[in-house]
Amino acid sequence: MSKTLLYGATKIDETNSAYAPIESLAAFQWKNRVFVVFADKDNSRAARQENQLLADRQALAERDLVVLKISGAGVRPLFGAADGLDGEAIRRDLEALEIGEFAAFLVGKDGTVKLKVTEPITNGELFAIIDSMPQRAAETLRADQ
Repeated sequence: MSKTLLYGATKIDETNSAYAPIESLAAFQWKNRVFVVFADKDNSRAARQENQLLADRQALAERDLVVLKISGAGVRPLFGAADGLDGEAIRRDLEALEIGEFAAFLVGKDGTVKLKVTEPITNGELFAIIDSMPQRAAETLRADQ
């Protein structure tokens, strides 16, 4: 399984595009985390990822997560509100694989990519990554008060 965890860099080089906010998802910045699923040709891995995620809608809501599925140039929100998004722009901004190749990206509230996977990820793995982020820790502390 190919997994690239971009969260956790000790020093951020702001000139590196990997740390630049994703412009095509700017509407979500500082409000939501976004999990983007790019469908594969036969949709098998994308469907597996979709089913795993949607099995725990409460956990998605608790983490302010919006889930988007991109097939070709089309964007379909699977969880959360999303209108007027351009699938081609998102694919370009995330430097995703070619159409028909499965990939999934986690974009943090700061608008930067935190995770890229080329195989479906379990909810446990995804939520552990989100829960380890400083922003999420601060949200949890505020909710406990």
